[in-house]
Amino acid sequence: MTPPISHPNDPLHGITLETIVTTLVERHGWYVMSQRIPVRCFQLRPTIKSSLTFLRKTPWARAKVEAWFISEIKTSNLA
Repeated sequence: MTPPISHPNDPLHGITLETIVTTLVERHGWYVMSQRIPVRCFQLRPTIKSSLTFLRKTPWARAKVEAWFISEIKTSNLA
C-alpha cells in the first residue's frame, strides 16, 4: 500500500470542516469559541450542525475557524 500523498501547501487537506469544529469545541468549548469568534452560531444554542451551516455560507468566519485550527496544529501537533 502506498503512503498518503502529502500536500505541504494545504495543511487542511483531508480534514473536514466538521472535524475542525468538533475538535475546537472539544478542546475549548462553545464559550471560548464565541469569545474568540463572536458569531451567533457559537453564542446562542450552539450545535455542530448550525455552526457548519453558518460557516459554509460565511467565508470570513470559516477562514477564522480554519486559521485557528491550523495554528493549533502547528503548536500541538493535532494532526
